Formats: sequence, structure tokens, C-alpha cells
Amino acid sequence: MLTDKIRSKQSGILFYGLTPPKAKHTKEELEIIAAKHIKRLSDLDIDGLILYDIQDESDRTDIERPFPFIETLDPCEYAKNYLDAPLHVPVVIYKAVGKYNKQEFSLWLENRKNKKFHTVFVGAASKETKVTIGIKEAYELKKSVSPDITLGGIMIPERHTIKKDEHLRVFSKIEDGCEFFVSQCVYDLMGAKRFLDDYLDYAKKNNKPLVPIIFTITPCGSSKTLDFMKWLGINIPMHLEKRLKNSENILEDSVKLSKDIFEILYFYAKGKGIPVGCNVESVAIRKEEIDASIKLLEDIQKIMGRK
Repeated sequence: MLTDKIRSKQSGILFYGLTPPKAKHTKEELEIIAAKHIKRLSDLDIDGLILYDIQDESDRTDIERPFPFIETLDPCEYAKNYLDAPLHVPVVIYKAVGKYNKQEFSLWLENRKNKKFHTVFVGAASKETKVTIGIKEAYELKKSVSPDITLGGIMIPERHTIKKDEHLRVFSKIEDGCEFFVSQCVYDLMGAKRFLDDYLDYAKKNNKPLVPIIFTITPCGSSKTLDFMKWLGINIPMHLEKRLKNSENILEDSVKLSKDIFEILYFYAKGKGIPVGCNVESVAIRKEEIDASIKLLEDIQKIMGRK
């Protein structure tokens, strides 16, 4: 069903994004966490669950990381061993390809051959990051080893604001086999709109098909979390940063802001015939922030006419 929606280039695809539990947890602790995830997800009207493959991005910047990096469970392992049987929703696995050598990555692809599998390949965090295989080689391996996998790519609106070529990167990745794109978290509305304009313009001029663009939005529960989002490279315009940091309820205001941003992008794209969807990200562990992500998801469902 999800692959059909992607390959028919539908608008309104809806994801919910989670970070797998910390790798240090015991099997019993992981089962408890998974049960909570399954309970949370069981009643959600979503097309797929995104599981992130977390990287330590400290070599991307000299600025100190606001939160310490803690290794998480491999998303494939978490999905297969803890979520697969009771969770009746497609899972989209992020794969940080630079973590693996060619043999390891080829074996991973081989094990997913002829299965209904969805993945998003993630490249190195920076040019300084040492990797064994790069994103281009990963695309080539996927084509030769497991061509039936439904493959997605990363789209970064902030990069388009600076370099004005993110649409060209997207079309290059489409040539490499990407069938949909998930953005980095969006707070820069104008940057995202400029990307959509250039994406459509290039497609028309070069007779290229448009694939679904899934915009990621996420609640922000504190000033420190906001600083961490900036550390990750998310562009938060100064007026929005001040508005959130001066807010009496930053979590509530960030939910409203994220909803407004996506609503504008959704109808802006719809008016131009660009297939757009949403990924509501929930990477916090505080109950208030988890509840806020569910509220945001429900708001997005209404915007899309799903409820």
C-alpha cells in the first residue's frame, strides 16, 4: 500500500518518525519500550513508521553538542525483533550507509531482496566524516543487489537557501533510484517554498516527473532542544527563535507553528500539483512532548482530510 502510494506519486502520505531505544537497554527493557511504542502507534492513521539510524554528527561542527551522543539500537534490529509481528504498519528504515563496508552493506541489501521493504539512505554528516562507502556507491549497490526495495532520499531545505541547488540534488538522486524524499525538520517556511518552486520549474523545463516530498515537522519542548535543532543544522529564522524562547509554553507554541508551516506548504504544493506529505517526528522521551507529537499528527490528519 505504501509503495503503491509512493510509486503513483500521491499527495498526503503521512509518516510518524521515532528514534529506536538506546542500545544499552536490556532485552526486558526493550520489550517494555516496544510495547509502549506499539500501543501509541496502533490507533494512528499513518502510512508508515520511520525509524532513524542515529549518527554522531560532532565532526560536522566545532560547536559543542548540546546533548551527549548515546548509541541507539539498529533500526532494522528494533523493527524485526520488537515491532514486526504486533505492528501492522509499513516501516521505513533510515540507513546511515557510511557506517558499513561494502561487504556488510551488500549482505544487508541481499537479506532484504524480494521483500516489501522501504528505506532511506543517509550519507555522511560532513565531508570530514570518514566512511567506507559513500552515498553514490550505496545507490549502485542497491540497484545491483536488491532493485525492488522502495528507496527514499534526504532533502534539506536549508541547503537550498544557501546553495540554491537542492532541487538538482533531488533530481540526481531520482536518477540514482530514489522514489520519494523526506526533508530535514522544517522551520524555515520560505526556504521550503523556494525549493518547491525550483523543483517544479526544473521538472517542467526538463520534462521530469515529480516524486513525493515528505516534509518533517517536530514539536520542541525547551530552549535547549531548540539549540540542539540548530546544532543539527536546522535553520530557525531569528524571529521564530525569539518567539519560541520567549514563549510561556514553548511546546504548545511549537506545535501550532509546525502545524501552520505544514498547512501552508501542503496547500501551496497542492495548488501547483506537487505531491507533498508529512513526517511528524517524535524523538523526545518526555510524556508531554510525546503527547504533543500525537496532537500535531491529529492536526495534520485534519489538514489532509484524513479525519
